Amino acid sequence: MSAPPSLKPPATAAFLAAPRVTAAPRAAVPGATTQPPRRLRCSAAAGAGAGDYVETSAPLDWAARSVEALEQATDLDTFCMMALSPLDGRYFRFVKDLMPFFSEFGLIRYRVLVEVKWLLKLSQIPEVTEVPPFSEEAQLFLDAVIQDFSIDDAKEVKQIEKITNHDVKAVEYYLKQKCSSNPEVEKVLEFFHFGCTSEDINNLSYGLALKEAVNTVMLPVMCDVCIAIRTLATENAHVPLLSRTHGQPASPTTLGKEMANFVARLYDIGKSFSEVKILGKFSGAVGNYNADVVAYPEIDWPKMTEEFVRSLGLQFNPYVTQIEPHDYIAKLFNLFVQFNIVLTDFDRDMWAYISEGYFKQIPKAGEVGSSTMPHKINPINFENSEGNFSVSNGLLHTLSMKLPISRLQRDLTDSTVLRNLGVGLGHSLLAYKATIQGIQKLQVNRIRLDEDLDQTWEVLAEAVQTVMRRYGIPEPYEKLKEMTRGQAVTKESIRRFIESLDLPDDVRSSLLELTPHTYIGEAEKLARDIVNVVDLESGFKIE
Repeated sequence: MSAPPSLKPPATAAFLAAPRVTAAPRAAVPGATTQPPRRLRCSAAAGAGAGDYVETSAPLDWAARSVEALEQATDLDTFCMMALSPLDGRYFRFVKDLMPFFSEFGLIRYRVLVEVKWLLKLSQIPEVTEVPPFSEEAQLFLDAVIQDFSIDDAKEVKQIEKITNHDVKAVEYYLKQKCSSNPEVEKVLEFFHFGCTSEDINNLSYGLALKEAVNTVMLPVMCDVCIAIRTLATENAHVPLLSRTHGQPASPTTLGKEMANFVARLYDIGKSFSEVKILGKFSGAVGNYNADVVAYPEIDWPKMTEEFVRSLGLQFNPYVTQIEPHDYIAKLFNLFVQFNIVLTDFDRDMWAYISEGYFKQIPKAGEVGSSTMPHKINPINFENSEGNFSVSNGLLHTLSMKLPISRLQRDLTDSTVLRNLGVGLGHSLLAYKATIQGIQKLQVNRIRLDEDLDQTWEVLAEAVQTVMRRYGIPEPYEKLKEMTRGQAVTKESIRRFIESLDLPDDVRSSLLELTPHTYIGEAEKLARDIVNVVDLESGFKIE
């Protein structure tokens, strides 16, 4: 492909002379089904003219293709073995779905998308006569630049960046090079990146990456965690469990009710994701459209750029400096932190229940629990989850605290920090999947649950003293305290105490029938009702 004349001045000659990276034909994936051709939706039923913008469907098949390409790398095992981050190495298989969005490839692809979409937008502005409306053929050509963008294309951009030492400018030069073969686009190559600062491209790229990654990868798995815990709740709604407050025996509950508590908390946080607005700016070097107004003073640039940002599926932020201030990222990540805190609480409770023997863990053939103690089946999934939540929340909290701060109209400290968005979310994703794996290994141990309840008849003291209050028996609390506090309480001793009380016969009979297994209040009903309280089938989503 010959370079466009506009790229041949000395300032750009060096990168044009560099060896080109040619994209190899995409290899067939063994066992994969053939993807049907993309269907295009034209604004006119037939014969769309030059003034008609062709809208194309934008499925995330590009993300799947990029993961396939990575998985088929010549020596993926060596790459994983030498990876600096455990997410890219040891845990690759658990977090690979995030890579198309937050990898270097993903960022470059989103930049290409924004640059091309902006050129298309300029072609629709009547006052910008220098960029006339594109024909359907030219629109399809530009759409293909986005939809067919591959890892090899990203490598080509990186080759250019070796000369420019500027990542966004490298994308601009790549597009000028790529699009010089189309006669229509070749005439308007200098309108790539028109009126833009790099941050105009970057903030929209990160916004799109966050929205698509969170909606397609993160939130569905978070919903799966909630569904797994809800299943524990409904299936064990009737199973009595000895509560512990301050680590000491307390009024019984049910296993299902304790699981339902977590589902309700997580669902409440999950719903809040729909309140987050992914914002974007496109207002130039300091947020005032300075260059745009000088070039085309007759255009309402705030209105035009708002239309553009919203066309990408993002919300528009009109009050910015050079950068979008990232407040929405802080809000978004704070929700992840809170969700993760609740699940950390869940992980620790499950660890404790396993330690008490309330759950058995189903052994997996060939798996080793300890290098020296052959009998052990450790709660490694819940421990792994808790550890990754700690790492994730540390990163997400740091991002939330740092990103909204930028000196004056902009400093560059956010640039390197933003490249860690996927790292923070990756450790969360790893933790969610570990929690689900841990739940799948669980088996309720009714024998141990019953043993603890049978040995703690003192938990009925609360019920007895409450009934005594109702019927006017003096000092009910004090009498039960004297009988139970620090004393061994048995079925027989609590029954003798009840029989000695001056109560109506039917009331006394009801108390005598009460056991630690049946003293569960409304726990079973609350656990069963959780399916009516949380709507997990609709999932969580950022609009």
